[in-house]
Amino acid sequence: MGAITVKQLGKAYKQYPTRWSRLAEWLLPMRGPRHQLKWILSDINFHVAAGEAVGLIGVNGAGKSTLLKLITGTTQASSGSVSVGGRVAALLELGMGFHPDFTGRQNVYMAGQLNGLSVTEIDALMADIEAFAEIGDYIEQPVRVYSSGMQMRLAFSVATCVRPDILIVDEALAVGDVFFQQKCFDRIRGYTAAGTTLLFVSHSMGTVMNICNRALYIKQGALAFDGTPKAAADLYQADLLSRHDQAPARLGAADAERWRDAVALGGSEGSISTDGADCLSVAFLQADGTPQASLIADQAVQLRIDYRVRRPLDDPHVGFKIRNRYGVVLFETNTYCMHEQPGPVAAGGLLSASFSFALTLAPDEYTLTVGLGNGGYDEGSFREVVNYLHEVSTFVVLPDNEGITWSGLVNLAPRLDIEKL
Repeated sequence: MGAITVKQLGKAYKQYPTRWSRLAEWLLPMRGPRHQLKWILSDINFHVAAGEAVGLIGVNGAGKSTLLKLITGTTQASSGSVSVGGRVAALLELGMGFHPDFTGRQNVYMAGQLNGLSVTEIDALMADIEAFAEIGDYIEQPVRVYSSGMQMRLAFSVATCVRPDILIVDEALAVGDVFFQQKCFDRIRGYTAAGTTLLFVSHSMGTVMNICNRALYIKQGALAFDGTPKAAADLYQADLLSRHDQAPARLGAADAERWRDAVALGGSEGSISTDGADCLSVAFLQADGTPQASLIADQAVQLRIDYRVRRPLDDPHVGFKIRNRYGVVLFETNTYCMHEQPGPVAAGGLLSASFSFALTLAPDEYTLTVGLGNGGYDEGSFREVVNYLHEVSTFVVLPDNEGITWSGLVNLAPRLDIEKL
């Protein structure tokens, strides 16, 4: 119970050149089809064992939601098959199945029965459902007056009032306040620890890595990767940075060679290299300018990143990212986000950026990702990603024996004032 098996699964929709083509195809079937097939998913194969927690990631439009609808049976497959074992609880769309003119309580009974519960069972669970949803007297109001957060609270509470064999969540937890989200994740973790199979769609890589032990990366309707959440997140991040496919198999020979060079220079899979610039060095420097890999917690450090520019860049910006051993981003910024303007750099020029900061991280090992973009806009996006070296190096933070004793991810360096009356 709880296993999911997907074999050669595909989904296609018919596209007609004109609005009359559909009618003509119905009335004159002997003259052949008037449509073309648009494949949203093609040849998807994977197996999820009972009790696994699997993340499903990919950019918008990759086919994630369609895949979940095929698994839950709300959409018919065009090819292949899906086998699901056990009772499924799914939150695919916010408030899906709720009638806007019925009260929250009435919708609980309808949704509960759709999930396979009897009226008697819902009666017994109603108090717990209300308590978990925390919407108060709104339970007696029509759902059409609910906010998106309230709909999510009630929908999640109903879907998870009884531990399912399989729990499927599609971005529903992206709305609502952080306190309720934490309560939802606590329930999810408790269910997975008890043996529930989880299929979880999210754009938050930190969340996927925290609650999932495996990830499926969907790209352009195909299963591009099946493995650890960290490795899948690396590929996803590269997809977000580049507006085109950076996989060597789908690039020209020269572009593929540059992609391999980026990895060879120290960046892991998911790195991006172009003909715009080469990263010459990335290092934490001591006061005398010599590199250091072991750093003392809470001490001032300097990170220097050097690039050789190979073609003119009108608005270059340098940035870095620090991740812990689980792949969670602890900090990232760039010169554009720091409201700095390095200015144009000519072909052949050297661009160096030195970032100075207090290293307030817990003693552990971390990875460093660096990048060079051109043409900054909005809240840190770039017209062009020139160079991106994912996890180009690691560094170790050692404890500061002269500082305070603390635990957590970041030292907030509290100042203490005590007053006795």
